Amino acid sequence: MKKQVLIITYYWPPAGGPGVQRWLKFVKYLPDFGIEPIVYCPVNPSYPIVDKSLLAEVSADIKIIKQPISEPYRFANLLSKKDAKQISSGVIPKTKKQSVVQRLLLYVRGNFFIPDARKNWVKPSVEFLSDYIKDNNIETVVTTGPPHSLHLIGLQLKEQLGVKWLADFRDPWTTIGYHKALKLSKSSAEKHKVLEALVLQSANQIIVTSENTKKEFLAKTKQPITVITNGYDAHKIERPKKDEKFTLAHIGSLLSERNPKQLWDALSELIVENEDFRSTFQLKLIGVVSEDVLKTLKDFKIETYIHNIGYVTHQEAIKAQMESRVLLMVEIDSADTKVIIPGKLYEYMASGTPIIAVGPKDSDVETILKSTNTGHYFYYTDKKDMKSQILLYFEAYKANTLAVNAIGLEQYSRKSLSQKLSEVLKEES
Repeated sequence: MKKQVLIITYYWPPAGGPGVQRWLKFVKYLPDFGIEPIVYCPVNPSYPIVDKSLLAEVSADIKIIKQPISEPYRFANLLSKKDAKQISSGVIPKTKKQSVVQRLLLYVRGNFFIPDARKNWVKPSVEFLSDYIKDNNIETVVTTGPPHSLHLIGLQLKEQLGVKWLADFRDPWTTIGYHKALKLSKSSAEKHKVLEALVLQSANQIIVTSENTKKEFLAKTKQPITVITNGYDAHKIERPKKDEKFTLAHIGSLLSERNPKQLWDALSELIVENEDFRSTFQLKLIGVVSEDVLKTLKDFKIETYIHNIGYVTHQEAIKAQMESRVLLMVEIDSADTKVIIPGKLYEYMASGTPIIAVGPKDSDVETILKSTNTGHYFYYTDKKDMKSQILLYFEAYKANTLAVNAIGLEQYSRKSLSQKLSEVLKEES
């Protein structure tokens, strides 16, 4: 008999973007390790990104139950559909450049929807799932956030039914960068902290994606915390031919605060100083790119070298990772973001393409890149070192020797990570 586990998630195919990948893959592999996942998700969600190709990854054997959700985005769309979509995607303009509508949307989102815009799904979900859990003898529940409202569902189910509850944090709660952009009043900020503490101290087990998040949460709870990172999955995509050009590709959202001017300056200098580089360089941007970043690239006279593609499906993103000559990863230069490990990092590492990452000091990303020998990590001020490394990669590209000799990647495979998760779930029996 497999152990039944109810997984409460907001993001599920056809949702696109990074939020859906983690539990889509766990659900795929958990049955191999004696766990029968049952997925609970909304029937009518407002996903900012849709990727219908991910529906093909959902096994017909997986039990999925859905209930309606009431979200405020259709009302926000009346003010500005573009602004509402951007903010729900996490693309928040710098404070000085925010319009009146954007400031209003952020204020309302932060102070009237605590902890987030899915708060109205908590009560009906608890009512529905209470009966479902009793009728199906389910003993273990997992909630994954953000949105962190889902943890409140787990909290109430534990209080009412005594089920074992694991809270999975794909990102931190009150210390993540966009939380500070919500224009919170003092009382609203305190409500978030109270709810965060209640969840962290009530869950039977807490799962996080990075060692730095574990350190942060250890100061807030005595409950057991396990690090289970995101990872990469096996795929059947045939390895494509490499780009003819020396392509530096960023795949994912380039938000306003992910704007490494020293890197752009280094590239600008290489374009001016090196004729071969100038004739073959291409900066490929795949995903949402903020206007602030595009303006900065224009200021450094790089705009003519940009191939701005926009959002693509997950399979197309993997193909682009393998086609490119070098992959770029950028995180906000803040102590708060050192806990963030973008899910795409693991796919980057598995692509066989060297990586240049730019971010804050003491980041988990730096540790992982060094330990796997898959790329180089730089701080925002490391212009000289970034320029030197790009030039080394370029010379290797010209000599047709640009390659990666990765080590220890198997620990980050989705199947290995699912096995680790299954062991945690069985501990809660």
